[in-house]
Amino acid sequence: MQPRILVVDDDPDITVAVRTVLEAAGYQVETAPDGEEGLERVRREVPDLIILDMLMPRLDGYGVVRALKEKPRWAAIPIVIFSAVGEEASRRRYELEAGLAMDVDDYVEKPVKPVDLLHRVGKVLERRGKRASNPGEV
Repeated sequence: MQPRILVVDDDPDITVAVRTVLEAAGYQVETAPDGEEGLERVRREVPDLIILDMLMPRLDGYGVVRALKEKPRWAAIPIVIFSAVGEEASRRRYELEAGLAMDVDDYVEKPVKPVDLLHRVGKVLERRGKRASNPGEV
């Protein structure tokens, strides 16, 4: 069974592009348009990895990370931040809001080349022992 990836992003163009790249590489992909819907999808079935935008309506990525880390069942889900907000800005905002360092597996800035996205996703899944058996090339 191929790894299941949940993409949480409010930009439908980004979601379609990321889904296309990941599915072409053999991953199972589910999407959600905001953090609340993303958490609902996690409740239904825990993904092998979450690709998470930070700036979204209803519940942003910061809130999603906090909610996931509060639940032991979800705390170990690998998270790749996928945002136009860079790593340092993301960390700084989270530290100001929560007083803690954000515990995520990687940061990927938009826009990203498909090959780079696949490389980063593959590395995170490999570290977690969940790599796709034959991820395709894009």
